[in-house]
Formats: sequence, C-alpha cells, structure tokens
Amino acid sequence: MTPHRFDAVLFDLLTALLDSWSLWDSVAGSEAAGRRWRAEYLRITYRTGVYRPYEDLVAEAAAAVGMPRRLAADLEDRYGELRPWPGVTETLQTLAARSVRLGVVTNCSERLGRIAAGCVGVELQAVVTAERAGFYKPDPRPYRLGLQALGVEPSRCLFVAGSAYDLVGTARVGLATYWHDRVGMAAPDGVSPPLAHATTLDPLRAWFDPSA
Repeated sequence: MTPHRFDAVLFDLLTALLDSWSLWDSVAGSEAAGRRWRAEYLRITYRTGVYRPYEDLVAEAAAAVGMPRRLAADLEDRYGELRPWPGVTETLQTLAARSVRLGVVTNCSERLGRIAAGCVGVELQAVVTAERAGFYKPDPRPYRLGLQALGVEPSRCLFVAGSAYDLVGTARVGLATYWHDRVGMAAPDGVSPPLAHATTLDPLRAWFDPSA
C-alpha cells in the first residue's frame, strides 16, 4: 500500500469502529440470540433502500426471529454504552494527528448516529446517517454524501467497512475499501475484493505514515 494515496478516510461506524455487536447480544440476553437478531436486521436493511425509521427495522428484525419488538427500545436506551473495538481510538488519533480527514457513514437514525459517534473518542469531520442521506447503505447516496461532507473525491478517500454489505456499496461509488472484519462475516457473492481484509485497524497507521 502506497502511503499518502488517500487524503481522507470514511468509516462504517457501528461495526468497523464500535463493538455494537456486544451491545445487541447483551440486550438480546445471549450471544446466540443477539447474532440471530443482528443478522436478520442486516438482511432487512440491505433490501430496504429508501430510509424508514431505523428503530422500526430493528423491531421488525426482532419479531422476525421470535423476539419481543420492545428490544428495539431497549437497544435505543442503551446506545450510550457503545464502546470502540480495542485499538480503534488510538489508530484514529494517529490519523488525525497526521491531518487525515475522518468521517463516518452509518445505517442509523440521526439522533442515535450522533450518540454513537460520540462514543468513538475522536473528533470526526463528518457524520452521515441513513436518515440524513434518505437511504440505507449499500445505496450509493450515503457514501456520496460522506465524500461531499469531507470535500474529497472517491479516488482520494479510503473507506473502512465493518459489515460485508459495505463492499457492495463502496464498489458502486468507486471507493477503495479496507474491510475491518472483527466478527467474521461472510461477504455477499460477487462483491469486489477489498484492498485489505483484517481483524484490526493497526495497519492503517503504516498506510498513512508520512515517513514511509
């Protein structure tokens, strides 16, 4: 990877930066229940397109796997408990110190997206939610709005995916993608391979090392 190829980085928020999976598991009562609920939510979101309230999709996913719809409200109430994956805050602090512009594009409501962004521990120049964009990823519009917010062309911006579904959307926009795969997701059939597929963000420090 050539250092300085990119001027900015857009991140998925709720999987690439934050361990939202553990929070879903906790709200659901077990890891197995949380993973079923989250997987169904991802399937629903992938085919939704035009924005509908995030909380409704979360409730629909719970009901679809035989869990109470009220869990969506429980999850919302606990959004402030979200925490970054180990090493994430330190990596973002390193990039920010090197004047790399940082933003997030997240499938979330505006209010909850702001709460989640505040849990990262680093100031972000752009926070784009599905509600703000009017569409859920992997529709191209949220990614394009993120690029616009950072004032950067796709060729000068790296996208850090958390969900495998981001690989579909970033390919449509022409965004080079680093897949931060903490949870071992399977990629959809036919997607373009990422530049890198790793379980940590640590390599990004070398990618943006001005002395390299």
